[in-house]
Amino acid sequence: MWAAGGGRESSAAAVLRVLLIATACGFVFALLHLPLPDGRARSAGPGGGERGAGGGGGVRLSAQQGRIPEARRLSVVTEEIDVQTDEIAAEEDERISKSPPDTKEKIWMMQDQLLMAKAYLHFASPQGSVHLVRELRLRIKEIERAISHSSGGTHVPASVLQKMKAMELTLSKAQRTYPRCSQMTSKLRAMMHNSEELVRAHQSESSFLEQVAVRTLPKGHHCLAMQLTAEYFSLDPIKREFPKRESIQLDGYYHYAIFSDNVLASAVVVNSTIAASKDPGRIILHIVTDALNYPAMMMWFLTNPPTPAAIQIKSLDDLKWLPGDFSSRFKMKGVRDPRYTSALNHLRFYLPEVFPSLSKVVLLDHDVVVQNELTGLWDLDMKGKIIGAVETCTSSEGYHRLDSLVDFSNPNIFSKLDPKACAFAFGMNIFDLNEWRKQGLTETYHKWFQLGKIQKLWKAGSLPLSQLIFYNKTLPLDHRWHVLGLGHDFSIGRNELECASVIHYSGKLKPWLEISIPKYRDYWNRYLNYDNPHLQQCNIHG
Repeated sequence: MWAAGGGRESSAAAVLRVLLIATACGFVFALLHLPLPDGRARSAGPGGGERGAGGGGGVRLSAQQGRIPEARRLSVVTEEIDVQTDEIAAEEDERISKSPPDTKEKIWMMQDQLLMAKAYLHFASPQGSVHLVRELRLRIKEIERAISHSSGGTHVPASVLQKMKAMELTLSKAQRTYPRCSQMTSKLRAMMHNSEELVRAHQSESSFLEQVAVRTLPKGHHCLAMQLTAEYFSLDPIKREFPKRESIQLDGYYHYAIFSDNVLASAVVVNSTIAASKDPGRIILHIVTDALNYPAMMMWFLTNPPTPAAIQIKSLDDLKWLPGDFSSRFKMKGVRDPRYTSALNHLRFYLPEVFPSLSKVVLLDHDVVVQNELTGLWDLDMKGKIIGAVETCTSSEGYHRLDSLVDFSNPNIFSKLDPKACAFAFGMNIFDLNEWRKQGLTETYHKWFQLGKIQKLWKAGSLPLSQLIFYNKTLPLDHRWHVLGLGHDFSIGRNELECASVIHYSGKLKPWLEISIPKYRDYWNRYLNYDNPHLQQCNIHG
């Protein structure tokens, strides 16, 4: 009856089935004993006659006598089983964990026997075999004592093995006495179907609420944007400009680009980049935002200048050379997540046009924190490659390979790319803009984009498209440059985080949201001054 090794999993499934059948059949038993509307009891079965008036001398059951005791018994069956099981597990788990493998296996077998015996005991009707009920209760007590004595021991005594054998014999009797209730199969299936539907409904609701939380900025962020915008337009036009504008496009500086519509997120990137630099006076930060958030972004950095670094902020509307439909061309049917439809995410494919005077630039996403000096990226030998990036796949993580992002059933992709090639990460990248111009990569982007409009070739967002455009044009970087996953992965170790030059909150759980992962928040919060009057007025706290 008990299989060694993997027997515990199959026996556990059998136990669950017995519990379900026991509860269901007990429910049927109760129904069979409920009185009919006219006060008569139900038939006991074929040839069994009727109970109650006119039933040939049977004893009439009143509603109080028949329904209440049975209903009470059934209402606590499941609860009793759960409570008793939890109590046993709580008391024994620690001791079992210290036992040798053979002893653990025997204890698990006894626990399963115990559950089955209790299921049969609850399955037994008051009119059933009194002897079998007594035997089940006796065996239950014996096995409970045996488990208690065996937990933490080095071996299982012979007396315990004898009790296990005696329990198996008793369970065999119970199985013969209380066979499966085949008439309950359809009802159990219906109950299971209803439960699955309820789970699916809850999962759908949970997913919807999560999406609302992800896509909706906190109230304080809206307040901040409105306050900053109002203050910006109240300024004299002369005071709406940054100093040192004439030095923005000079090479010899370390240029960082941030494309964002989030004021506080951009502030953290700027503050952390300056804090990590050994020579912040040679840093020039370039922020591009949309027209709606441009006033708030400007006002924040006018009142919180990133000295000694220089900063430049542009709106998409300032880039007159962009296609007229650029801000709306990335909207996709059925895709409403702004991470996938944002024009700012696709602006990265126009870097040489955005910065015509630069030869190299580091692009930072707005959900990163810079922890160490990044100027070493400018000293890398790019070996003719256009972009430097951290690869995201390992031998055990196939979902980070190209075939998880693009459709290789299409000949245009299958003939040009390796489906098992490693995908790389956006979020912290060094770009050789001279090599980009030399290879005409912007035109490659246009060709792929137009092909993707004709038929769906990749998943939503700019990441899959970037894998196509920069295929075989990427220089792999050491993983310590860029650690990803703080927006979804709860298992990243502290040492890995502390050693990373850039940590990236890739995923849905962004650090400015209440649903963010708590243990990673401080890495982000430390670069905001929550005593700032604007943050205080809008009730934004770390």
